[in-house]
Amino acid sequence: MEKQEILFIGLVWPEPSSSAAGFRIIQLLKSFQNNDNTITFASAASRSPYSADLKAMGIHEVEIKLNDASFNDFVQELNPNIVVFDRFMTEEQYSWRVAQECPDAVRILDTEDLHFLRHARQSNTKSGEQFDQALLYSDIAKREIAAILRSDISIIISELEMQLLTNQFAINPSILYYLPFLEEEISPTCIDTWKTYEERADFMFIGNFIHEPNWNTVQYLKTQIWPLLRKQLPKVSLNIYGAYPSQKVLQLHNPKERFFVHGRAEDAQVTMSHHRILLAPIQFGAGVKGKFIDAMQTGTPSVTTSIGAEAMCGDFPWNGFIANEPELFVAKAIELYTNKSLWLTAQQHGIAIINQRYARSKFEDDFLMTIRFIKAQLQAHRQQNFIGQLLLHHSVLSTKYLSLWIEQKNKK
Repeated sequence: MEKQEILFIGLVWPEPSSSAAGFRIIQLLKSFQNNDNTITFASAASRSPYSADLKAMGIHEVEIKLNDASFNDFVQELNPNIVVFDRFMTEEQYSWRVAQECPDAVRILDTEDLHFLRHARQSNTKSGEQFDQALLYSDIAKREIAAILRSDISIIISELEMQLLTNQFAINPSILYYLPFLEEEISPTCIDTWKTYEERADFMFIGNFIHEPNWNTVQYLKTQIWPLLRKQLPKVSLNIYGAYPSQKVLQLHNPKERFFVHGRAEDAQVTMSHHRILLAPIQFGAGVKGKFIDAMQTGTPSVTTSIGAEAMCGDFPWNGFIANEPELFVAKAIELYTNKSLWLTAQQHGIAIINQRYARSKFEDDFLMTIRFIKAQLQAHRQQNFIGQLLLHHSVLSTKYLSLWIEQKNKK
């Protein structure tokens, strides 16, 4: 593949130490750095002290503005061959400008997870009833699927989400690409560095608290799981970690109950390696969860729900247990915590999942080859997705705005 000019447009500046989404973007940036490609990362968001130092990776950083014609000048001058939009909201803001100024650039949407699926499940959790498929057909779904259709290809991180888009929404598979987390295989040398069963203690949970499913999970741990669990293991603690904890999160800290809220972990994997088990009774969400990748890479078994483990292990056994009812969840957590043989077996399952389902070497080359092929056959590829071309056409909503303009004019 000849050298390419690649533009990433970020919803935020990536924070790999704060969230799986930030870590995912860094993985994609590294993949595209193959073949000495020139990469520019642009965002209209404010930086934080935890934003990755992209310059140190050899990536150009550019601050851009929302709803501003200066972006047109910027992208026209850069003239990228490939543009990657970080989540559908970014595609909504900038794709039409990219299409206008750089019509031959391949437009890629990185979905991270399907936001409309997560929101539907969140709404359903609040109702407490069986999942209603009608919740999927929301305004967020219309926006997100429109962004997928407008893009030349969308990166999907979950096999279940691939099936949902192709089966439920009849999206052409030619504009979707399944790309899981891209990890290095767990080697015997790596395994030798893991802390032993005896060297570890206590339960833990970790998750960015800006992400609603994580806050919900901590509330569930506090009210449903920990009261039952600590009765049977009174000397064991539950340690809660996560970036951006609000005051309501910090108020759950209760040393008398051995429920400790620590806030941000400077290094998630180092922190995780000191604890025996990850507890994550996730009630709603989408995509796949970076916390379980970290757990498997540090030899930390976990207990989670069907939603938590969704689309992660394929046909492989989970690296611990999957349980949805509080009583069963607690029973499995105790069993895994106190049974060394079971714990070691769960650890081996995690190694198999990472090495067979997330190894970078199994996915990266095929992904880059697919992008090359689309680039070489761009017009033919777009003709197979005429609905996408229609959604990009300037006249789709022009009749609405013309009507509104006339309405306002007539009021004068």
